Order: sequence, then structure tokens, then C-alpha cells
Amino acid sequence: MIQRLRARVFYGWWMVASGMGIQLLISGLLNQSYGTYVVLLREDFGWSKTALSGAYSLQQVESGLLGPVQGWIIDKFGPRPVMRVGVTLLGVGFMLMSLVHSLPAFYGAFFIMALGASLSGFFPLTVAVVNWFRRFRSFAISTMSTGFAAGGLMVPIVAFSMEEFGWRSTAFASGILVLMVGLPLVQVIRRRPEDQGDVVDGIREPAPVEGAPVIRVAASGERDFTLKEAVRTPAFWFISLGHGSALLIVTAVQVHVVSHLKDGLGYSLGGAAQVYTLMTIAQITGMVVGGLIGDRYDKRLIAFACMGMHTAGLLLVAHATMTLMVMGFAVLHGFAWGCRGPLMQAIRADYFGRTNYGVIMGWSSMIVMIGTIAGPLVAGILADVTGSYQSGFTVLAILAGMGSGFFLLSKRPTLPDDTEPRVEPQAAGAL
Repeated sequence: MIQRLRARVFYGWWMVASGMGIQLLISGLLNQSYGTYVVLLREDFGWSKTALSGAYSLQQVESGLLGPVQGWIIDKFGPRPVMRVGVTLLGVGFMLMSLVHSLPAFYGAFFIMALGASLSGFFPLTVAVVNWFRRFRSFAISTMSTGFAAGGLMVPIVAFSMEEFGWRSTAFASGILVLMVGLPLVQVIRRRPEDQGDVVDGIREPAPVEGAPVIRVAASGERDFTLKEAVRTPAFWFISLGHGSALLIVTAVQVHVVSHLKDGLGYSLGGAAQVYTLMTIAQITGMVVGGLIGDRYDKRLIAFACMGMHTAGLLLVAHATMTLMVMGFAVLHGFAWGCRGPLMQAIRADYFGRTNYGVIMGWSSMIVMIGTIAGPLVAGILADVTGSYQSGFTVLAILAGMGSGFFLLSKRPTLPDDTEPRVEPQAAGAL
């Protein structure tokens, strides 16, 4: 029965489902629950918001610097072996975090967790999905990314576990869960459809002559961009800068919004988690909408509109005086995050092709990481100085709003003339 079902369904969709599960684990247990850890670690150890922001920013530095190397390795060897290592490191890192008693030990454990999340999460999964889809690329990435969004629904569960059993027991149990569930899910991931005797989107065209070289071509019939050609285009820089501007808000919210709701607005830990749940529902809705419209309309304009919602949402929660303003933040920010996020990867693949996508995305991540580092740090430092998150959130909202213009400037590049076709050797086998 399972074999018949697999034969009927394009294998790329099984990878999308596996990616959803992996992102659900990483997002629910680490990324979106980090703000809950921040609250309890501050209560236990008295560490400053800046110090705890620094740990999260360390993850972004590591991810950005690792990006070019990781992209090259994934393009050359495939995502699955890299992801196996990542899942193992993430699980071990959670267990080590349950044992920490000092800030340096926490930084060390969190570094291992961050490395594992980078090697097993959104980056390699996106490269894999891009290689399997062209016509339905935005929809496939958005669908897979609902796993990350759905991780927000785990925040109340994680918060409840921390209140009932403590953050140490929750961290250790999270590590066990990552290993038990994550490693089997990684086995589903494959490098390219050609390695499996399949084709992109599962839509077959006339078979090539046996033994003929595989010409690297894009959907338009032209070859794909190389890394050198991509970085010479304005679009590469504008997309990266726009993406980084959006993540000023996204990462600041992930790290600090629970603390802001609890310390600044008087919410309980459970009440803050409920706001996060509303944001997650809006995020999932945004992903569905983004997946449906992303392959039909100009992704630049969609991203520009979402940046306006990000900005308005953060300003609402920064200056909230009533519950309705907090709910407005959750809906606007969540929807914008869900709709815009997957389109960042789809637009890169549309512009530059899939052949060198991993290394192009990796080098782009070094620019994007400026936003992911600055967001939590700016909010944390200004909160320590002023005693509230209002000024930090306001500054980040203004910066992100100004950065939205980068998306309007990121027009599709023209591939340089090249009379020499790029030939890709036949793959030795699936990884």
C-alpha cells in the first residue's frame, strides 16, 4: 500500500513533508522557544538581556560564516550527510545545555545547538527542495516552511513543560526527541531528482540520448548563473539586504517578545505563549497565501508589502497600551513573516537557477546575517539601558521600513553571454 502511494506521489512532496517535520522540531524546540528560555535563565542566573541576546546572535554569526562552505558542500555532495551530522549535534547540544551553570558553558552548549540547527535546518532543506521543484517552487518551499511556523504552536507546550518540570529537564528531553525523530526524517531527503531516475516537478520530457552530457540549464532554456556571475548583479545584493532588513525584526521578536510581554506589559509566561500561538496561526496563514500567489505574481512587490506589515506590527507591540494592539502585532507580523519568508529563497532560485543555488544562497547568508545579529542585540542593549523594549523595537521598525526599498530595486538579472556550455558530470549516485 505504501509502495503504491509512493509511486503515485512525486517524491519531491515526500521530501517537503519530511522537511516540515524537521523544521517543526528545530523551530518548536529551539528558535521559537528561545524567548521562553531567556525569561527563565534570567530568573535563575540574573544574566542580562544583552548577554542572552549575544548567544542568539552567535548562532546567526556561525550560520552566516558557515553558509558559503555549507553551500559548496551541499551542492557537491548533497544535503543528507550534512543533515545527519546536524541533527546529531543539535540533540547533543540540548542535552549539554541541561547541564550548564555558567554563562560560558551556556554559550558553548548553545554554539553546538546552533551549529546543529544550521546543518540540519532551513538551509539544506531549501537547497534540496529547490533542486526538486521549478514550476511549483514557491508553493513547495512555503508548504515545507509551515513546519517552522507550526513550531510556534509548540511554544505553549514547551513553556508548560518548563513551568512543570524545569527548563533543564525540558532541554534534555528535547535533545532525546530531536535524535529519535530527526534522524529518521533525514533519511527521506535526496539530492536531486536525476539521481533517483526522476525529473524536476515529476513532469517528464523526452528522454536524452544515453551517455549524453547534462547541460546546466535554467527554466528559460539558458544555463544557470555561476556564483561569480550572481554576485556581480545588483539583484544579489538588493535581495540579501532586503532579507537582512526583514530579519532585524524577525530575530528581535524571537528573542525578546516574550520578555517584553511578560516584563513590560504584565503578561504571564502562559499568556505570552498564547500571543505567540496567535502569531503562529497568522504565520501559517501567510505561508499558505504566499505559496498560492508567489508563483503567480511579482515576488518583489509581495515582499515589499510584507515589510510594511512587519514594521507596523513591531510598532504596535512596542507602544501597546491595550490587548487589541498586541493582537494586531501578532497578526500583522505573523502573516508577513509567513508570506515573505519562503519567497526569499524562491526568488533567488528564480533569478539564479538551481545548479549553484546552495553556494549562492550561502554567500548571500553572510550579508543577511548582519540583520540577524543586529536585531536581537539592538533590542537587548537598548532594553538594558532604558529599562524597556520600546525604544529598541521602534529603532528596528524604522530601519526595517527603510530597508523595504531594497526589494523594489531587486529586478531580475540578465545572464551574461556565454558561448561555452557548462557541462555537469553525471552523478555517481544518490546521497
